[in-house]
Amino acid sequence: HTCQSSAAPLEQADFLKGAPHRKHPGVTNLKTVRLPEQLQGAAQSVLKSAEVKSLTERAHKLSSFLWSRKRAIESSQLREKAILLEKKFLEQERDIHTGDDYAIDHKLEARISKRVLSELRRTTYHRTPLRYDEDLGLVYMAARLAGGYAAVLRALNEIKKRDPLFVPYSLLDFGSGLGTCTWASHTLWGDSLKEYVCVDSSGDMNTLAEQLLSGGSEVDNPVIKQVYFRQFLPVSPTVQFDLVIAAFSLSELTTLDERLNVIFTLWRKTNSYLVLVENGTKDGHQILMEARDIILKREEEVKHDLRRPSMFAPCTHELPCPKLIKQPVVPCNFTQFYYSLPLTRQEKFSYLIISRSAEEKAQKSEHWDMTRLIAQVHRRPRHVQCQLCCANGELKQLAVTARRHGKDMYRCARSSDWGDLLPMFHAEDDTNNDEMQ
Repeated sequence: HTCQSSAAPLEQADFLKGAPHRKHPGVTNLKTVRLPEQLQGAAQSVLKSAEVKSLTERAHKLSSFLWSRKRAIESSQLREKAILLEKKFLEQERDIHTGDDYAIDHKLEARISKRVLSELRRTTYHRTPLRYDEDLGLVYMAARLAGGYAAVLRALNEIKKRDPLFVPYSLLDFGSGLGTCTWASHTLWGDSLKEYVCVDSSGDMNTLAEQLLSGGSEVDNPVIKQVYFRQFLPVSPTVQFDLVIAAFSLSELTTLDERLNVIFTLWRKTNSYLVLVENGTKDGHQILMEARDIILKREEEVKHDLRRPSMFAPCTHELPCPKLIKQPVVPCNFTQFYYSLPLTRQEKFSYLIISRSAEEKAQKSEHWDMTRLIAQVHRRPRHVQCQLCCANGELKQLAVTARRHGKDMYRCARSSDWGDLLPMFHAEDDTNNDEMQ
């Protein structure tokens, strides 16, 4: 079906399932997010007692650094680049020495090698590894605790809203850092979660996360019980977790091979939902698309779980990401407002949720496809401008009006925002193609 809409009011009302338009089933956005009171208090207590010098300035610098960080260049790409440079410099030498008795001698080879190395050093992105010790952990907490929590809560809220019957018992958090995923999951599912396994290679970060769970003190009386900290990912494929999360962690892995191995391990350990969250940058989005491709396309030699992966969010299809095809490449990202005293801030993030559950298939309707709002919604007099990623894998601009699309659809669009799902009702005939703006 093309991304268009014209449907009988009955079908549209059927989509609403009796909910008011402002709370239609596609609305997954959250209002401005606050940190849980106990987490906020614990963080303030820890920072106060630590007395970190120049904390605000360092937190700001770290935020900027993490946002602008890119993936390291792969050694294969580096080799390709070196070969091209060598060829270019050789041609330049030939041009200079035209007419001379020109031969490639050892001196020339050495000179070209030196130029190639120098050019590679000058033009290649050098990725700085971060070692999260206690000091950097505290700066990271000041910089990223609230924003990271907001992004994860927004992603998880989509599962809670669209799959209300899902009640997770166990959680695996890879690259758990300050434990924000534990707090966000607990906010949504409370005491139904009986086991939280937090994996972070930094022992200092794990200690800090434990302190936050204990109200900022080192007293062993955590707010959330059954949280277990590990420094290595448990590898047994037979032990699965209802919810597996990696938030802002894949980008910390240096090579593509490392990332793909971790993604595959995480998927094997997923019983219901795998949730990946990264910065809403080009690199963040592309890391998630690597994960999407590997999970959807790669066949395991030994299958421990026969259920196939299914795209849950934000993609409404399993086709190639249209944002990566369109030039210039713009990342697929979303925003979540959060309180960071004394200001309200905006977290821009990219996320990916892949499910093993079959329930989503049952929700599909012959009357509509779900589309994702991938940019700010502009509410104009008598029409709503929407930018959509459609179920057919295409990006569309659509001006939704009550006359063309029905009153229900129009009111749903007016009540929706960037990141929400919007139903696209199937046209009764193909005369509505001219609706696309």
